[in-house]
Amino acid sequence: MVEKVFPKIEATAVSRQYGRFVISPLESGYGVTLGNALRRVLLSSLTGAAATAMRVTGVQHEFSPIPGAREDMTALMLNLKQARFRMEGTDSARVHLRLRGPAEVTAGDLETPAGVEVVNPEQHLVTLDSDEPEFELEVSIATGKGYSPSEERGSLPLGEIPLDAIFSPIRRCNYSVERVRVGSTTDFDSLIMEVWTDGTISPEKALGQAAAMLVEHFQLIATAETIEVTVPEPEPSAEATAALASVDTPIEALNLNVRAYNCLKRAGIATIGQVLAKLVTNEQELLDIRNFGHKSLDELKEKLAERGLYPPPEGFRPEDILKQENDADLGTVADADPHDVE
Repeated sequence: MVEKVFPKIEATAVSRQYGRFVISPLESGYGVTLGNALRRVLLSSLTGAAATAMRVTGVQHEFSPIPGAREDMTALMLNLKQARFRMEGTDSARVHLRLRGPAEVTAGDLETPAGVEVVNPEQHLVTLDSDEPEFELEVSIATGKGYSPSEERGSLPLGEIPLDAIFSPIRRCNYSVERVRVGSTTDFDSLIMEVWTDGTISPEKALGQAAAMLVEHFQLIATAETIEVTVPEPEPSAEATAALASVDTPIEALNLNVRAYNCLKRAGIATIGQVLAKLVTNEQELLDIRNFGHKSLDELKEKLAERGLYPPPEGFRPEDILKQENDADLGTVADADPHDVE
């Protein structure tokens, strides 16, 4: 009996924004499996907060200079996107500031409501060179996952400028796999995870959240019942239904020329359905009829097309027509007088 080996997690380096974790020992191959899954979830699925829009009093668009400031709007937007926020108990908020220069304006100057915290208050925003006019800034903060381009903001009020938002609290994430020995076995994996955050969440908490998300999804799969899915056959259109109703119509209704008509009758083909069945299953059988050539075949297809029967309508089943023929032939043989058989 193979004894199961359960891994242990060791934090070999941890700070506010960086963590290095060793998960070992793992069964061979599980290092890459778990490392890749954790890395993808860390980078894409953790919730964070970011600035999504801004307004500067007296400025109408993002390419304008800022009165009394050294930077223009483009520089302010880039600086503001580097400001990181932690939000609790709310999904959106407005923060603002109002200052006169000369002064260096940082993210810490933003006045925040309850539940909103600026994690990197030292982040530079703009430098004011004069005390006129007063600099007034409003910023919209929201929570989300991953990256959200400014185009997703939709229509905003006049003077409101949308921002590209980087919600993910994970700045970088790497993993590597090394071989490790357990007893006399040397093919176990050791998974090394390195996580860099923006400071709004600790590396160990981020890793725990990513693992919990994976467990939640795997649990859904593990407890799911197999559901048999039956795909219903599409209903034929009204035109196809009307066309199918004429399969029992005698071939006289096609108004074929005398030669083609006589050839089909001699071959025992009496209805439009029988003609269609031959065309679908084996067109060569029609050409094998004496005196029924390609010209007669083309005429037959043309007459059928005029009635919406060629190509055969949706729902036409040639096997049903052929089965009816076979059943009729068997019935004829059964009804025959045995004394008539030589």
